[in-house]
Amino acid sequence: MKDAQKLNSSRLFLVVPIVYVVSIWVIYWIEIQFNLNFNKFGVYPRTLEGFRGIFLTHFIHSDTGHLFNNSIPLFVLLCSLFYFYKEVAYKVLLIGGFLTGFLTWMIARDSYHIGASGIVYLLFSFVFFSGIIRKHYRLVALSLIIIFLYGSMIWYVLPIKDGMSWEGHLSGFLIGFVFAIIYRKKGIVKEEHQFIETEFDLLFDEDGNFSPPNIEELEKIEEKRIEIAEE
Repeated sequence: MKDAQKLNSSRLFLVVPIVYVVSIWVIYWIEIQFNLNFNKFGVYPRTLEGFRGIFLTHFIHSDTGHLFNNSIPLFVLLCSLFYFYKEVAYKVLLIGGFLTGFLTWMIARDSYHIGASGIVYLLFSFVFFSGIIRKHYRLVALSLIIIFLYGSMIWYVLPIKDGMSWEGHLSGFLIGFVFAIIYRKKGIVKEEHQFIETEFDLLFDEDGNFSPPNIEELEKIEEKRIEIAEE
């Protein structure tokens, strides 16, 4: 299959990014409009009640700044995922999102952890490492663009800022890296160059010396030429 055919040529790759980003804004609007607080539905590590947050935390945000900071990279990275990696996009988003939440639930501090930043780091890591691992020129270019736009995010997998769930960031980053390795042969991959013997090559011996063929060899060359043409 050609690379162009493997890319998502329709505009359907925009559907999930738009739906996701709109949904987190609607949920936040509901909180503000009805004076609600959904923080208790986030991940609370190593508790049964906090386990539900694995599925809900990616839709809950503390304030407009938190929401806005996640919305733009979330949209860009989701578009990149569904356009360049459509074969595994849903697996990365759904399974990766679950594992990111679960790992956060396992390792994080005793506090509510909310926000789509775990998904952002999952996508950032997957898209970046997939391009580097696959070595396809288009995907490498995408990786370079992503690291240029969001490379500074890497610092926030460390506990350098109070009130920030660096554990969620780290979880997403690690899961994205693992998925990049697991799905490295799915979709667009760098094709290995294959040498095809031509008529010109048949005029030389194994040592590279010019060796004009005799009549019998000419007939063999013609047969090979026909075979190559048929392929």
